[in-house]
Amino acid sequence: MKTANNLPPSDLSIPPGYLNIMGYVDESEVNGPGYRAVVWVQGCLRECPGCFNRESWSFEPNQLIAVTDLAEQILQNPRNQGVTFSGGEPFWQAEALTQLAKIVKAKGFNVMSFTGFTLAELESPKAPPHAQDLLRELDILIDGPYTESLAINSPDSLVSSRNQRVHVFNPALQDQLTWASDQIEIHILKDGRRIITGFQGQMNLGD
Repeated sequence: MKTANNLPPSDLSIPPGYLNIMGYVDESEVNGPGYRAVVWVQGCLRECPGCFNRESWSFEPNQLIAVTDLAEQILQNPRNQGVTFSGGEPFWQAEALTQLAKIVKAKGFNVMSFTGFTLAELESPKAPPHAQDLLRELDILIDGPYTESLAINSPDSLVSSRNQRVHVFNPALQDQLTWASDQIEIHILKDGRRIITGFQGQMNLGD
């Protein structure tokens, strides 16, 4: 759903302290360094051709979850070492994600995010609300929209299209950039559903 001023619809408000998410997994190894919790937020305006997660475009409420509850879920898995925000567009929910990042970073986790914005756009006055707050909490940012004509599926690439860039804000993670754009992963949830994730395949919820 797009609006005239290219902003998310204001009539689909999320309660303060909550996130509207599309999906979540623990212990992912294809969405950043080490074992990671991955949070896919709901809502994106770009509608990029070839998008991996078309289900994430709508801003309609999907799974509303309190930031504190999600933080507890992330922290209770002893194998999780970091958190990745994907989507959807994480920076449209920057305020709540900033709160979540602060909680998990206080417990020693690293935090990274994908975004369809460029870093310059996120640092500009026209950035989504609280974008700079979220940037300050990130250890790694992968920026730029997915561009199908520039797609990469390679064991030597950290990004899925050539226009995207990896920004490492935490030097301690510089030697841990080991994921690749041709990797996929299948998670089987307790209810039997499967989540297929990775840069080559979409974040797909299947029976």
